[in-house]
Amino acid sequence: MAAKAGFRKPRRIGIIGFGHLGQYLTTMIEDEGHQHGLELAFVWNRSREKMDGKVRRELQLEFLSESMQRSADLIVEVAHPQIAQEYGEEILKHADFMALKVTMTKHPDSFKLEGSLQEQKESGSSQRTVLYEGPVRQLCPLAPNNVNTMAAAAMAGHNLGFDQVQGCLVADPSLLDWHVVDIEVDGPVDESSGHQFTVKSTRRNPSSWGAVTGAATYASFWSSVLKCKGHGGKLVLC
Repeated sequence: MAAKAGFRKPRRIGIIGFGHLGQYLTTMIEDEGHQHGLELAFVWNRSREKMDGKVRRELQLEFLSESMQRSADLIVEVAHPQIAQEYGEEILKHADFMALKVTMTKHPDSFKLEGSLQEQKESGSSQRTVLYEGPVRQLCPLAPNNVNTMAAAAMAGHNLGFDQVQGCLVADPSLLDWHVVDIEVDGPVDESSGHQFTVKSTRRNPSSWGAVTGAATYASFWSSVLKCKGHGGKLVLC
């Protein structure tokens, strides 16, 4: 049967993770996806019962290993960095893959930390505290849910990489309504004048107290889904 003139096959989107972001993206695709040529391929969550009554049964994926059978064009991971580590290579064989998180200076309760950083946070402080300052490589395993902005910068700045890009993680108990990220870029020092080119930007993302994800991040994820149209198996950083 010949396709109708002008008909375009919808891009099928798979969602890995059904926390706040996963729920938001699922709702947006179900409610507005048809306007953008998108349809939901599947939703997976470690606790499947969390999807009951919110995701149609036929779209619930029981085992993540079955995602390849759902013919997704784009798979969005909003679960845990371990998912990308375990399944990212296999997923990229079948679909575009986005690993999407935002790291900011936050209230201590907004951090999900490991090892020594978690112990340092639990020790408690009523003052603004620098939890870590140093190469991004050492920070990544200690704050896997909170360092994606830094990791993306390390990948984008390929001439510096994870060992030379510096990360600074700050816990601020007074930061009740915002997540803040500061990015500073230093150029080479001019030998004749001793001056150095520097660019600094600050982003303040509204956030409720204790939330891991800032309010503006939801719309950012949705915009990224709409713009991701075939990247040849590349990892998309947002």
